[in-house]
Amino acid sequence: MKNIKLQLDRRQILKGDNYEFKLGTRTFIMGILNITPDSFSDGGSYTNIEEAIQQAKRMVEEGADIIDVGGESTRPGAAEVSASEELQRVLPVVERLVKEIKVPISVDTYKAEVADAVLKAGAHMINDVWGLQRDEKMAAVVAKYHVPVFIMHNQIGTDYSKDIMEAISDFFNESINIALGAGIDKGQIILDPGIGFGKNYEQNIEVMARLGELNDLGYPILLGTSKKSMIGKILDLPPKERVEGTLATSVMGILQGVDFIRVHDITENLRTVKVTDAIVRGQENG
Repeated sequence: MKNIKLQLDRRQILKGDNYEFKLGTRTFIMGILNITPDSFSDGGSYTNIEEAIQQAKRMVEEGADIIDVGGESTRPGAAEVSASEELQRVLPVVERLVKEIKVPISVDTYKAEVADAVLKAGAHMINDVWGLQRDEKMAAVVAKYHVPVFIMHNQIGTDYSKDIMEAISDFFNESINIALGAGIDKGQIILDPGIGFGKNYEQNIEVMARLGELNDLGYPILLGTSKKSMIGKILDLPPKERVEGTLATSVMGILQGVDFIRVHDITENLRTVKVTDAIVRGQENG
């Protein structure tokens, strides 16, 4: 329970023009909206703008606190797309969503050009799977719009020359220095250990077991495990049958102090989060 107390004591408030997240009081849910033909779980399901808008609205109705819009699959082996193609996918959806739903919109991109366009259109957050280290212009774009940024650990390959948690912390420290150097406010930075990125099965399991160590960095944590291959390997099930496995990882994350979970299935995760939060944070919630 030590790591949980560390997280609750932080009492950070993440806020924008039309939202406020009092961290440490409950776990917040980021709903995944992939506008891609090839994402591993829902690829091709929401490439039509109207279908994407309706799915986002469903997730909000079910209790999502944030909608994370992605226009490029980041699954292993997926083909990269150009910034222009990515914008063709996400920009029309973002432009609609900022007018039609009341929760903040995050855009999952590592390209500064895409980030600039969607933030100009009204998006509220950026979720960078390369932790501001892939596109050297990204941090300046985020700073210009004064928005939160989710910084994920990532690397090419799965070789680590040191303890994996130490390597992840080193990566985060570099990303944080980039962010602060560009003028991003410290209170707008959230860290994501990057389950499934630059890690094999055993490494993913180890990171999950040691998530609480990331609290020592002093930043909020996002956990994204929804239906990933780690769960599939444990259960020997395809993505669409990994909901219960995802719920288990959500609980493990909350027990180790994460503030946000990024998931496909809102209703099931919200119920799980409410029960876990009542046990873990009940005294804090009165």
